Amino acid sequence: MNVLLVLNITPELEEELVDYLLSCEKVGGFTSYPVHGHGEQGRLSIAEQVSGRRKRVQFEILLPEQQVDNLIAGLAEEVGKGIHYWQLSVACSGHL
Repeated sequence: MNVLLVLNITPELEEELVDYLLSCEKVGGFTSYPVHGHGEQGRLSIAEQVSGRRKRVQFEILLPEQQVDNLIAGLAEEVGKGIHYWQLSVACSGHL
């Protein structure tokens, strides 16, 4: 079964993560876009606390479920910390 792996990172990690994902043969492609994180006020800078949000970049990768653990392990080793991720089951996907 395919899953959608969602990665949420700080903007500082964006280029490194893009380079890593492009180097992974098992990753056929991915989508990235800017997002804002909200909450956990203690982890926000003063400016972020005032605005109530933190800049983040989100990545979506569609891949077979059995490849997720290897990709996560590689991210931890090659890109580092500060990556929040979650995995969603995908019932169907395709191209028209």
